[in-house]
Amino acid sequence: MRHDPACPGNYRSGYPHCRNPEFRVWRREHLSFLEKAMKVSNVCLKTVFNLLVTLLMWLYFTVGFVLLFSPFYLWAYLFSKNREFAFQRLNHYFFQGFFFLLKHLAPRVKWNIPNELKKIKSSVVVCNHSSFLDPLLMIELFPRHTTIVKSTFFKVPVFGWLLKHSGFIPPASQGRLSALMLERIEALDGFLASGGNLFVFPEGTRSRDGSLGPFNKGAFKIARYCQAPIQVLKITGTGEVFAPDKFLFKALNPITITVERVAMVDPEYQSSSYSTTDTMNRVRSLLEH
Repeated sequence: MRHDPACPGNYRSGYPHCRNPEFRVWRREHLSFLEKAMKVSNVCLKTVFNLLVTLLMWLYFTVGFVLLFSPFYLWAYLFSKNREFAFQRLNHYFFQGFFFLLKHLAPRVKWNIPNELKKIKSSVVVCNHSSFLDPLLMIELFPRHTTIVKSTFFKVPVFGWLLKHSGFIPPASQGRLSALMLERIEALDGFLASGGNLFVFPEGTRSRDGSLGPFNKGAFKIARYCQAPIQVLKITGTGEVFAPDKFLFKALNPITITVERVAMVDPEYQSSSYSTTDTMNRVRSLLEH
């Protein structure tokens, strides 16, 4: 006869109450309730831990910047001969600290980022985009970096000041930031030639479902203008750790964050058959596979 976990041992001897079918039903329901309660408790504990990790990361991002890094930015602003380069180095170190902290607070998250990616220089780096973490990863990878940042961020106190002096590029072709945009675009050729990288997310916004959105041609036009090679990087896992429109980091999930160099595209820009659209479609095809 099949053993009933609600009645230990042989229900015919030693446990006369187990002969009662009503008791056995109650016992099963009671065990089921306990299992559900434990699952709810685990979910609550996981949420509390994720909240703690999230608060610590934002604490580093805000208070850590003010206490640990702002004096160095001020020194670089006042005394550095190459202010833009100094600010980019400080950005790089700041986000190295950010990801060092995240790796220790979220030990179940694995990182697969080859060191060879750090050797990329003088390139337009094109990536897919699924998380707020993506641009931070690029800054952590490349000491010399710039990218295109929404105009509204340049208007944020302190943050906008950092963006301006770090050499980031506003997309505005009109208005107060148009002169800055033209200045930065004209200087990009020299910036790339000196070993810097322009990283761009051609979708322009984060993907909510992991699929690629429509591409903008801006990055590919800049690559042609600078006669620069295009490095195609594919980022996976960041959207699972810190998803768009979510506040909490998922610090306890077994997730692997990967940055993979899919290909280097070095078009013949001088060729009469060159097409910006064809180059863009080729890069998109590489990221989709």
